[in-house]
Amino acid sequence: MCAAISLTAGCLADMGETPFVSRLSTGAQTSVEPPSDTVALRETPTKNDETLNADSAVIQGLLARQTVLPANSAYDEVATAVLAANARAAETELRAARLRAEAASKNWLPTVGPRISLNSLGDIISQIVVDQVLFDNGRKKGERAFAKADVEVAAVALAEDTNDRVATGLGLYLDAAEAREATALHRVTLREMEHFDYIMSERVRGGVSDMSDLNVIRQKLAEIRASIASGQEAAATAIAELNAMAIQPLDDVRGQQTLMISAAAAQPLAVTRAEAEKERNIAQFQIDRANQLPGVSAQATLGENSGAGITAGGMGIGLGTGARLRALEAAKEAAGRDVAQATEDSNRTLRRLEGRVAATERQAGEARTLTAQAKANLDLFQDQYEAGRRQVMDVVGVYETFAARQAAEVTVKYEALRVQIELARVQGVLADGDKI
Repeated sequence: MCAAISLTAGCLADMGETPFVSRLSTGAQTSVEPPSDTVALRETPTKNDETLNADSAVIQGLLARQTVLPANSAYDEVATAVLAANARAAETELRAARLRAEAASKNWLPTVGPRISLNSLGDIISQIVVDQVLFDNGRKKGERAFAKADVEVAAVALAEDTNDRVATGLGLYLDAAEAREATALHRVTLREMEHFDYIMSERVRGGVSDMSDLNVIRQKLAEIRASIASGQEAAATAIAELNAMAIQPLDDVRGQQTLMISAAAAQPLAVTRAEAEKERNIAQFQIDRANQLPGVSAQATLGENSGAGITAGGMGIGLGTGARLRALEAAKEAAGRDVAQATEDSNRTLRRLEGRVAATERQAGEARTLTAQAKANLDLFQDQYEAGRRQVMDVVGVYETFAARQAAEVTVKYEALRVQIELARVQGVLADGDKI
């Protein structure tokens, strides 16, 4: 009897439907061994992982993403180090989601459980009850679809978590690099100003110049020394924070690269998440709709007073059922509009970042031109000073302008690099999808 019920339900519940469960490979390529619990997590795939990976457009899209970070570069070294130390909380959620999907893929099978009752004569009756759903208005199918979409949402969350972590690590690395480069420029400026200080001191001692000019130069020296100390502190803080989130020290990593990135590199992760959540919401709508309608199930009892029968049940249909179903339809439509809104927001973000990339590249070019012009003016003033046609303070003022142009060039340069990283983060291409 149990076998007959199971076979009948298999025909009615679409036994051939593909089970839904997923597994994305995890971790970045690194020579450092991951923690043992992470290794165990990655080595316990469910048997249906490859099936879902092949059938899920969302997961296939995530797996196909390629990193824009140059191989064997400083960026790649930083990304590898911070990912190797990642706690990967999102990975645990993905693991739980795919286990839930594996369980849901078998929800068409009958449930078996004990039933113990006391009759009017005081006798205890124990039975085994087999319950099999024959018709449920698509609730079981909706549960399987929900579990599949839940895995996809968890996979997108893992991709977002990974890209956010890489972007944070690269941001700290650029903060340290900018502070170091700015400090180096300030040290060069300090040496030049100390030379002017010596010249002015001698002129004051000889009565040629006024003490006020020397005080101005020494004030500038104090400001430069303060900028050097501030830069050193900023670099040390950024590196300390970066090392705290990396698996190995990154103090000696040097170099910056221009990323070859555009707004068409990949679909923004926010849109991918919205699409996965839409499918999950539609599956939830299917479940909720089925719960509003009656279903049919078969039951068999084994033991004392064995028997079998067909029962119809579920939520009763009332005057408000139609309104409830229309409300669920409206929720389904809202899920589709959420995707459209996410697409619009992401397009706005991409256009803004594209504009900033172009603007910072233009500003970097202008900064280089202005620095070159300031250097030419400085050389001219120095020649005129040596010829006796310029005062020391004239040269000091021109040198200050040249130093300010150099500092502005460094600021714009790193701003352009940060915008490129942000554009890559939004599109989820700071790590290879098949290594997340």
